[in-house]
Amino acid sequence: MGDGPDLLLLHGTGGTCHGWAGVMPLLAKDFRVIAPDLPGHGFTRPGTRQRSRPVTMAEDLWRLMDWLGARPRWIVGHSAGGALAVHMGAQAPDRVDGLIGVNPALDGFQGAAAWAFPMAARAMAATPGIGAALSRVARSPARLSQIMGSTGSRLPQESLDIYARLLADPQHLRGTLDMMAQWSTAGLPSLLRDWTGALVLLVGDADRTVSPEVSRKAARLASRGQVLELGPYGHLVPEEAPGVVADHIAAQIAQSGTRPDAPLRQEN
Repeated sequence: MGDGPDLLLLHGTGGTCHGWAGVMPLLAKDFRVIAPDLPGHGFTRPGTRQRSRPVTMAEDLWRLMDWLGARPRWIVGHSAGGALAVHMGAQAPDRVDGLIGVNPALDGFQGAAAWAFPMAARAMAATPGIGAALSRVARSPARLSQIMGSTGSRLPQESLDIYARLLADPQHLRGTLDMMAQWSTAGLPSLLRDWTGALVLLVGDADRTVSPEVSRKAARLASRGQVLELGPYGHLVPEEAPGVVADHIAAQIAQSGTRPDAPLRQEN
């Protein structure tokens, strides 16, 4: 979407490119915006190799960029997409000027959950019919409201309707479980220490999924890391306040000389 320098947007676990729907047209005024569904999510079906580990997903995203003839110098990732952006930058540092994370999931679970959560996801992913079973439970309006509310975000009804359709899709749920089961942030601290490009982490104060402190710790690891507070928004801030997110992304890239600066907006 749009014309100009290529800009890659990556969604997080369980989402699709719809999470960027409000952000994309705003950025498309100055960029060619590319926002794919991750493997196993939305309209992207998983490969036979089930390449849902962060390293292999990043490799496949670079293959997609090459197939598209795209040359994104900046990569933006929301939630787990932020971790994928770091992996992509590490795999091809000469191709990337900067990374922007939006409430990025750059740390793992603490304590017993660090091993229990992936084990549970692997067990569920290996269970026949689990996608269909979970879709019947998760598409309940009450359950959907509970899940979305737990992120700290207040979403428009249009976004809630899309999530309802996603949660009713067994194949999407299976892709989500595959990604969860193979996910690891163990190597990220080393990658962040080695990263010499720009690293901008945008955080919502009301994020109840990934603590803003995760971004603060990550920014301290990188030589050019910084954290910018977006305001009283939850984890799904690209859907909650797309204008705020788009303006911050554009402003940060503008500082690199990619496009003229623009005033930041506020959304209620």
